[in-house]
Amino acid sequence: MAGVNLPSGDESFLTTHWSLVLRAGGEDSERAQLALASLCRSYWYPLYAFVRRKGVAAQDAEDVVQSFFARLLDKQALSQVRPEKGRFRSFLLASIQNHLANLRAAESSQKRGGGQVALDIDFAAADARFRLEAGVLDAQKSFERAWALELLARALSGLEQEYRASERGALFDVLKPELVGGQSAPYADYAERLCSNVAAVKVAVHRLRKRYRDRLRAAIAETVAGEAEIESEIADLFKALAPN
Repeated sequence: MAGVNLPSGDESFLTTHWSLVLRAGGEDSERAQLALASLCRSYWYPLYAFVRRKGVAAQDAEDVVQSFFARLLDKQALSQVRPEKGRFRSFLLASIQNHLANLRAAESSQKRGGGQVALDIDFAAADARFRLEAGVLDAQKSFERAWALELLARALSGLEQEYRASERGALFDVLKPELVGGQSAPYADYAERLCSNVAAVKVAVHRLRKRYRDRLRAAIAETVAGEAEIESEIADLFKALAPN
């Protein structure tokens, strides 16, 4: 799959990480290993939320996720990846379900602290975040919602970096509410804060929303096997965010 073209020149968004992993499993899997690690680092929280919804306590959930990554990031694991698992989300969900079932069948996996992997994971903040999502009780729905929120956050973070790098940070700060549901203000208010006019603000908001959509599509492109799956994944994303 060709990468999603972005005029910002952000190389990380031109890499289709999951496609790279799917093509690996053979001779030289080092790049695929790095791609898989990057995906896991970005989207580990949905796994944590899923495990917690399955009744696993916070500290034990850390061990489950850590041991899962230790197993997944083992180079031999790449040979088990099949192209028919076209979406990274689907692959992760099936894999964590199998891993959790295997751990429960064996009663325990590794001793506390075992299976650590070199990923930047903030488990301390994860439990606090999980408690704020008490309204989502179904494990798979919790996984899907967390996945969707991670994608949106990834797109928003990348967009903010893009604007600040081009000295448009103040513009981003003022117009950011247009990207966050229910927080927008009249364009006249934005114009006053920016010492501009309503016509210019309309253009700026249009461009901001377009770049946000581009960023979201690029983030999704990293986690699917083909261009044709992007629209379907976007539909699933908004479905996951819909009220229960």
